Amino acid sequence: MSLKLILIFLEEEEEEEDFLADDISVPEGKIGAKKRKKLELKAEKRERERELEEREERKQRQKEIEERKRKEELKQQEEEKKKEEEEMALKEEQERKEYEEYLKLKESFAIEEEGFDQEENADEGNKFQEFIDYIKSQKVVLMEDLASRFKLKTQEAIDRVQELLAQEWLVGVIDDRGKFIYITKEELEAVAHFIRQRGRVSIAELVECSNSLINLTPDSPETVQVSS
Repeated sequence: MSLKLILIFLEEEEEEEDFLADDISVPEGKIGAKKRKKLELKAEKRERERELEEREERKQRQKEIEERKRKEELKQQEEEKKKEEEEMALKEEQERKEYEEYLKLKESFAIEEEGFDQEENADEGNKFQEFIDYIKSQKVVLMEDLASRFKLKTQEAIDRVQELLAQEWLVGVIDDRGKFIYITKEELEAVAHFIRQRGRVSIAELVECSNSLINLTPDSPETVQVSS
């Protein structure tokens, strides 16, 4: 074997020993400074690689969190938009129904008599609002007086008031003496608040409360002028 081949063989063995020494824990003080430095550099490299890997994992997790958040916000926006559209559609439908009911009630107040000309017939359409305004202004009206004022039969006046109550154009009660008491929404809320506050309320307490919370005084004796 030539000298050159022997030297190459020895160098390879030394490199192999160095490689094995890198992975073997050697007690402090029993390795040279050069090998210690190599081990330290290798450990530092592994630490850098580990930190880099952890950073990449954190970045990926953060990216996934932000993506989920973005999708949730988008979903919430779509749900809110859909809800608003549904509420708008319901509101429009309710307004349409109320307007149709208003027209039907208004038509029911037209008096069907022969000899009516167009102007008189148009005036009768206004009686619907006059009828409501008169009741609201008087607060308390006898059905007989209401019928007489609007040239109706007593039963017709009662039927119309009950129809207005059913359609929530008016709020109030008809007592057993044929008297209608109009209650504003504010007064109704005040009575409801009193009941909620007190919990259990007797009939006597409710009557006393109603007398103090519900105004029975007319706005003026002749607030509404009825079409002749």
